[in-house]
Amino acid sequence: MAADGISNRAEWQQARVDLAAALRWTARLGLHEGVCNHFTVMLEPDRFLINPHHMHWSKATASRLIIIDDKGKTVEGEGRPARTGFNIHTRVHLNTGTKVVLHTHMPYATALCCIKGGRLMMAHQNAARFHGICAYDEEFNGFADAIDEGNRMSSYLGKDKKVLFLGNHGVIVTGDTIADALDDLYYLERACEVQVLAMSTGQPLMLIDDAKARALRTGFKTRHENAVMHLDAAKEILDEEEPAYAS
Repeated sequence: MAADGISNRAEWQQARVDLAAALRWTARLGLHEGVCNHFTVMLEPDRFLINPHHMHWSKATASRLIIIDDKGKTVEGEGRPARTGFNIHTRVHLNTGTKVVLHTHMPYATALCCIKGGRLMMAHQNAARFHGICAYDEEFNGFADAIDEGNRMSSYLGKDKKVLFLGNHGVIVTGDTIADALDDLYYLERACEVQVLAMSTGQPLMLIDDAKARALRTGFKTRHENAVMHLDAAKEILDEEEPAYAS
């Protein structure tokens, strides 16, 4: 994502705008929690764009986002990251090489994290887009107050895993771009919502068989293009109703 010179800064500024839009849009959907949870973009191996701890996501602007280094020090902007945000996100970025890391306690996905042996089941076509790319961490160790905890969490992710369900906690969604990660975050919550609602009936889930679920996941040929359109559509609404996000 990062390069030397002016193009570097131009890309960084675009990342600021897109991340601010993602934060505001996620708040609109009710997927945030207070002033906690964190979204990050790795700009360089030692530079990370993140929302400051004090900022409500509904008030996110490009200029209020901060850049921290790999030690957690703020190098651009005002404020500091949540300690847990630094510990989790920088380790996921550095240990997996992923560009974008989104962490929320969004309701339905988190509900599955609170069920013993909870798993995203292939009960709906939205779930199939995550077939084979979810990991599950069932070792809840309280707040991620140390880098070691971030290292432990990141060990569940890799080239073949893009989503991590954290037992008794929440979820992490990773991606190559902000659009990709935000799109997956949205559809993950929708898939979990359908599953939780179906489970609430007390009736057995009607699951898509493994071969079909795998085919559905690999069949999303326009996944990135749809993700870009999704983010652009959200930004179009924000441009009309909350244009300050881009400032």
